[in-house]
Amino acid sequence: MATWLLGRSRTLTHHHKNLPFLLGSLLNHSHTSSSSSCFVKSRDIQHASQGNNSPTLSFFSRFESTKAEAQLELHQYLSEDDPNQVIDFPGGKVAFTSEMKFIGDSGEKRVPCYRVLDDNGEPLKYSNYVQVSKEMAVKIYSDMVTLQTMDNIFYEVQRQGRISFYLTSMGEEAVNIASAAALASDDIVLPQYREPGVLLWRGFTLQQFAHQCFGNTSDIGKGRQMPIHYGSNKHNYFTVSSPIGTQLPQAVGAAYSLKVDGKSACAVTYCGDGGTSEGDFHAGLNFAAVLEAPVIFICRNNGWAISTPVEEQFRSDGIVVKGKAYGIWSIRVDGNDALAVYSAVHTAREIAIRDKRPVLIEALTYRVGHHSTSDDSTKYRPIDEIEYWKMERNPVNRFKIWVERNGWWSEKDELELRSSVRKQLLQAIQEAEKAQKPPLEDLFNDVYDQQPSNLQEQDRVLRKTITKHPKDYPSDVPL
Repeated sequence: MATWLLGRSRTLTHHHKNLPFLLGSLLNHSHTSSSSSCFVKSRDIQHASQGNNSPTLSFFSRFESTKAEAQLELHQYLSEDDPNQVIDFPGGKVAFTSEMKFIGDSGEKRVPCYRVLDDNGEPLKYSNYVQVSKEMAVKIYSDMVTLQTMDNIFYEVQRQGRISFYLTSMGEEAVNIASAAALASDDIVLPQYREPGVLLWRGFTLQQFAHQCFGNTSDIGKGRQMPIHYGSNKHNYFTVSSPIGTQLPQAVGAAYSLKVDGKSACAVTYCGDGGTSEGDFHAGLNFAAVLEAPVIFICRNNGWAISTPVEEQFRSDGIVVKGKAYGIWSIRVDGNDALAVYSAVHTAREIAIRDKRPVLIEALTYRVGHHSTSDDSTKYRPIDEIEYWKMERNPVNRFKIWVERNGWWSEKDELELRSSVRKQLLQAIQEAEKAQKPPLEDLFNDVYDQQPSNLQEQDRVLRKTITKHPKDYPSDVPL
């Protein structure tokens, strides 16, 4: 026997063997009334099992209905998964079902990936995407080439020992540049460490990139951050933080602030697939969903979290399904298709600002370069795999084909762009390398109005140690 709590505060006690008797009793009832509703209360239907299992029903109150209404009501009660069979639980009504069914793991059919251009740069038929102008398309492509060139040159500079660290965005240029193109300058960006293209799009110069990597006096951060940890208040680009995932809940707080202030802007934050294994990812998504914050989470699922492949991180269907679990609108997009990325982010921004709600974008891409200059990815993944993505699935080449077919780009433009960017970068590096390093005292100032005693003591001990072991410290840092 089972008891069901029904919508409209009805309780029906039934046993499958009782159904014919109950049906006959209801249909044989001949009373009619002006009332169009049929109501049954728990005290009106009693079920007693006899020794011969024959059911007995006793009605203690008057029951009024037509035969048709009674039949309809009975069907309504006994239908499995009936939307009227619900519990009004805090947080929303939940339907009942007589079938015991567990929510399974990821099904055989995976969430599809939105794309606009195929691997040959050809637009797919019937693809819906946000149109871009010639000027926008040319700038997107130019900045993708600039980012690619910058990565190649700075990587070699690090290998020459001229800077201490570097990390490339090779293979992920479309996620960087196309997402940035879809945003407005008032939108707040909280990056991870593989989004220099967003800052490039917003006007950060090649010279500023060079100053930061060399940590000189012209660096906005006064040389206090390791290379590639860029930041610019002018460009609404929060300084990169090395700990994985910390930027995610912070972005929700920034987005909520924009919402409270009534601003027509959103916060945008980035992470890799490895970042979704951090607690901050889950806290950030739940925080955003509950507060209905206008924030866009962009996850670069590039297949590898340093040396850990995605199949060793999670059993879910990638990242996109995690948004649904937290009640967040989500989409999976081809991260090597600049048009698809642009369209997805552009639309996500409209949703975030108009509806005041978070959006999650999973961009399927591939990290062609090593995780950083501290890594050798050939130790944990096949070279053939790297070469395939570098040559066959290259996002820069794919977008170039589309721009060329539109008549917006030529081989002459290509040669001039690459030559110009390379020349600018080499000049910027020479200037940054010659610039003076920040003085030692900059390590201890800009925090307190009056330097506390503990910092004074640290300053004194450091200077004493440098004097004692001068060869262990850089000679070009003014004391």
